[in-house]
Amino acid sequence: MLTRWFDADALGERAPAAWLDVILYSRAQLLKERDALPAADKEAVGPLPNAPWGIISVKAQDEAGETPMQPITVMRNALGRGEGGSGVQLDPAKYRASVDYWCDRAPVSAGGGSGE
Repeated sequence: MLTRWFDADALGERAPAAWLDVILYSRAQLLKERDALPAADKEAVGPLPNAPWGIISVKAQDEAGETPMQPITVMRNALGRGEGGSGVQLDPAKYRASVDYWCDRAPVSAGGGSGE
């Protein structure tokens, strides 16, 4: 399983999420990933703000603790920065935990988006 989602429009009314999980990358990590971009993409992104951290994702969820990354995110991160990942080696146990967690869950995407 790589990724899947539910279209919010197809679900009807539902309760709002109880928690927001804000995922941050350090400035050092953001610079590493920006440096791996092709020149045209770097130009489109422009310079990074001078901040110690950057928000890379905000996940709405019903659990108080951190949930496992989706399997596709674990795999993409292992590809390396040149391929859109973070350069973290794939940990088979964490990947298995990700698959186990997400096999009966999926994010809700407003307006039929990608679910990411």
